[in-house]
Amino acid sequence: MRKSFVIIGILSMLISAAANGEEDVWAPLKYFVGKWEGKAVSKSSIGAATREYEFLFDGKFLQVRNKHVYEPSTAMPEGQTHEDLGLFSYDRIRKTFVLRQFHIEGFVNQYALDSLSADSTTIIFVTEGIENIPAGWRAKEQYEILGENEFIEFFKLAPPGGEFEAYTETHFTRVE
Repeated sequence: MRKSFVIIGILSMLISAAANGEEDVWAPLKYFVGKWEGKAVSKSSIGAATREYEFLFDGKFLQVRNKHVYEPSTAMPEGQTHEDLGLFSYDRIRKTFVLRQFHIEGFVNQYALDSLSADSTTIIFVTEGIENIPAGWRAKEQYEILGENEFIEFFKLAPPGGEFEAYTETHFTRVE
């Protein structure tokens, strides 16, 4: 019985939001919620990745935890483990998404949504600023949704005054 009241309450809120013309700003990013595994290719090596997305604080933020473990190579004889923690927020003033990433290497990237395809299958974020790196560097995160349980992330870097170049490409599949 209590479950029925909860479902009715949720439906009432959704109907009310729709009637008031409120849109679900999070709709383009809800796809990512869950656990993912992937294969990564970087300029220096190949590796395995795990990632998890979950909403926090009553759906006001989307958290992403990311870990890439790269195999030893000539460029990285000992291999490398990269981790970062990110938080997506929706800036109601600018009417756009912002992504802040905190990297194990000490970098802090703040991205803003650059473009979103009409069908929400291509999502591109470009940095507004990067901490702990020489001035002028830029980064780009691009997500290409391939299907219900599969996407590719392209991470690109641009030196001061330069063009973006591929740094990593990770092919993710949903595991949960």
